[in-house]
Formats: sequence, structure tokens, C-alpha cells
Amino acid sequence: MTRFAHESSCPVEAMFRVLMGPWTMYILWTLRRDGPLRFGVLKRQLAGVSSKVLTERLRLLESEGLIYREHNPTIPPEVTYGLTENGRELGDALDALEAVARRWDSRGAIAPQPEPPLEHSARTGQS
Repeated sequence: MTRFAHESSCPVEAMFRVLMGPWTMYILWTLRRDGPLRFGVLKRQLAGVSSKVLTERLRLLESEGLIYREHNPTIPPEVTYGLTENGRELGDALDALEAVARRWDSRGAIAPQPEPPLEHSARTGQS
């Protein structure tokens, strides 16, 4: 059972709590756009996210049933992430947000955002 089912009396509120987390929508949108990706490829797609934060978000999304994790015990291990059926159901919403973003960008309504600051572990090389 996911937290969506028991966290709140309002399922929309429970869903928004998960989707509003840092990097969450970007992860889902990237997997929607590019299909299943290995961890390293996904991390490179999300410039600025640390391995720690990406791992935390992926674990949360997996526990919520929005993504799957496929582990192949090779050396080095291959771990691939992709959208589950529930995650794919968000596709129309993600596509609509992308369309709005592109319209706003074409009208100059979206100000360029500075690069996110590197997280402590990325700056210092610590995990």
C-alpha cells in the first residue's frame, strides 16, 4: 500500500505531498521523456542533484509505486529506473506542464533560472 492510500483523507493532498518534493517532478518528467534510464545517466540528466538526494527521491517514488527499480547484479551493478503504470498515468499532466512551460518560454514569461548551487557533498566530494 502506498502512502497515497493512507496518509491523508484527501488523496489529492497526499499525492501533492509526494510530487512537491525536491527534484521529484523533474525525475518523473525525465523518465517520461527518455524512458527507462540507468542511475548514472539519470543523474547526468539532472544537473546539480547529488547522488544522495537522487537516491532518496528514487526510493520514495519507488515506494509510492510511481517508478520501478531493476537491478542487474553485474560488475559494476546495473540499476535501471523507469515509470510504472501509475507513473505513466502522470504522463498527460507532465506533457501539459511541458506545453505550458514552452508557451511561457516562447513569450519570455519564464525568467532564466540560475544554476542550482551544488550540494555540500558535490562540492567537497564527500558522500
